[in-house]
Order: sequence, then C-alpha cells, then structure tokens
Amino acid sequence: MKDLVVLVADKQMEAALRQLLQRHDAFGIRPIEADVFNHPRHDPGVLLEAGKFLSVLTDQYRHALVLFDREGCGQEDKTAEELEQQVQQQLDAGGWGNRSAVVVLDPELEIWVWSDSPHVPGVLGLPPRELKQLVVDQTAPGRTKPDKPKELMNKVLRQARVARSAALYAELARKVGTARCTDGAFLRLKHTLGEWFRCPTAAPPA
Repeated sequence: MKDLVVLVADKQMEAALRQLLQRHDAFGIRPIEADVFNHPRHDPGVLLEAGKFLSVLTDQYRHALVLFDREGCGQEDKTAEELEQQVQQQLDAGGWGNRSAVVVLDPELEIWVWSDSPHVPGVLGLPPRELKQLVVDQTAPGRTKPDKPKELMNKVLRQARVARSAALYAELARKVGTARCTDGAFLRLKHTLGEWFRCPTAAPPA
C-alpha cells in the first residue's frame, strides 16, 4: 500500500504537486510514496467526480488528497470551504473518511506563484523590476496578491515569450521557497501533509 494518491485538475497542477511532494524538508514530512493523477475534465471533473475516481483506490493508498481551482470549477458562486465540504462528502461516501482531504485553491493555482521569492523572475523570464511592476499594476490597493493570478501569469509569459507548460510549473515548485507562503490553501496543504506524514524529528504542524 502506497502512502498517498492525489487527484488534481490539470497537468500544470500535477507537475507542481509532484515537485512539492519531493520537498520533504519544506513540509517537515518523511519521504513518501505518492501518485498524482489529473482529471481529464479538469476542475469541473474533479469537483463532480472525485469520489467516483478515487473510490476504487481505497485499498491501494493510505491517504487521498484532492486539489482543484475554485475559478473555472463551474460553481464559483460557492466559497472554497463549501466546495471542499461538497467533495469531502463524496470521499466519505467512497470509503476514504478521515484518510482524505480536499484543498480548493482560491481563485486558482497561480496564486501560489506571486510571492517575493527571487526565483520567480528567473523562472518566468523577466527582470525582477519589470515583473514586480506588472504584479503591482494587477493588484488592488490594500491587497498583497493579484485578484486574477492566472490572467497575470499568462500576461507575463506572453511578455517574456515563454510557453506555459507543466515543466514551467514544476520548476517553480522546485525552486520557490515555501516558508513565507501565507495562502490559506497552501497552509491547509502543508498542515494536512504534516499531520499524515510528519517526520519523527519535526515539530507538529501549526
């Protein structure tokens, strides 16, 4: 039996999660055996079919984790918490119970990209000052991150003439630090992994 199965919405999210799960020290967890799958119908598919997709795997993995974007899932009128509860009910009915968790990224995965990490400009292919100005221009007064992070990501990549690819997201996940990330979904992911796979020498998750 492997440690973890993860269901995500697309190849970019799959690539990012594969890299993050290898960063054991960043999460304070032991090395784990994990498989990551992306749903062919993306965010709506994960929202509506995660329980069915994962129900046949309950005896192959110790834990199951589901991640998808609120933006684009087809039920954007609901909060991230409501969507998480909706999918968790599917997982409970499918036999996962307290061995599973759901993390909805609000509004979308790219919210994790816009940190002050010095690695972000290098990966995205723009000078730091130019990238910072683009982020400022797309961020509402009083907020620390852009309201439309994927839209900003696409704009930056067009300006840098860099293709949006799974490999790019994997590189970001490999290089960008996690310690200062305050996004609620990321902290939920970190806490969940810490509860399930905490390294014996690591402090309990906050």
